[in-house]
Amino acid sequence: MWIADGWKDYEVIDTSKGEKLERWGDYLLVRPDPQVIWDTPKKHKGWRKMNGHYHRSSRGGGEWEFFNLPEQWSIHYKNLTFHLKPFSFKHTGLFPEQATNWDWFSEKIKKAGRPIKVLNLFAYTGGATLAAAAAGASVTHVDASKGMVGWAKENAVASGLKDAPIRWLVDDCVKFVEREIRRGNHYDAIIMDPPSYGRGPKGEIWKIEEAIYPLIQLCAKLLSDDPLFFLVNSYTTGLAPAVLTYMLSTALSDFHGHVDSQEIGLPVTSTGLVLPCGASGRWER
Repeated sequence: MWIADGWKDYEVIDTSKGEKLERWGDYLLVRPDPQVIWDTPKKHKGWRKMNGHYHRSSRGGGEWEFFNLPEQWSIHYKNLTFHLKPFSFKHTGLFPEQATNWDWFSEKIKKAGRPIKVLNLFAYTGGATLAAAAAGASVTHVDASKGMVGWAKENAVASGLKDAPIRWLVDDCVKFVEREIRRGNHYDAIIMDPPSYGRGPKGEIWKIEEAIYPLIQLCAKLLSDDPLFFLVNSYTTGLAPAVLTYMLSTALSDFHGHVDSQEIGLPVTSTGLVLPCGASGRWER
């Protein structure tokens, strides 16, 4: 398992009964987590003094309950700054477990010894985009949500990357890749963090089990003659690490690289154990 253990402004304090108690900077949030199937005593005082609590509904979805929580605040990871705000379906605008991947590819970019062009698909609020740009890459950031791209731009400014070589695009990721192939454009590295289910800006339906492998195959056509890495993230239960390895190994077989896939996770302070948070597949030369 790859563990995101480099945080100072974030921690999973405790987990129990389908929920996790987290510290985001100066604030404590309680959010549901389907992986937390154990029933341990909620002894930490934060369970009773949280600043925000997302309550799941038995009918699906849920709603936030707030206790002295600002509308927006910021946390830092190394040289990056992220604006946070609680919004739909328990999210805050950041997936802290992805820091383990940021560290991995940042080192690869820094050590490449050449200019690196990165394509970040389903790029959300820009965590991977900013990490790649801070490491020295030029990045094309693509997401179907105008609001998320705007949020990512705010994070770039806050991180001192306002003038970094980042191209911001609101677009359907599959259609963008198809156009880039026709244009003859190429990238040295590709990152994708596809949702389990989603809709594009014109109502295009995305189901990860049906669409992920064809998209990886398409993206292989965008890789340069000397690609650096290809990263795929999955929060879908059916896409286990072994499935990610198989997809990347077959779709990228012509590039003669190495694939490793693992669960990613976050350390839990109260127990010293690790909370699993999805999986990542990494192809590299």
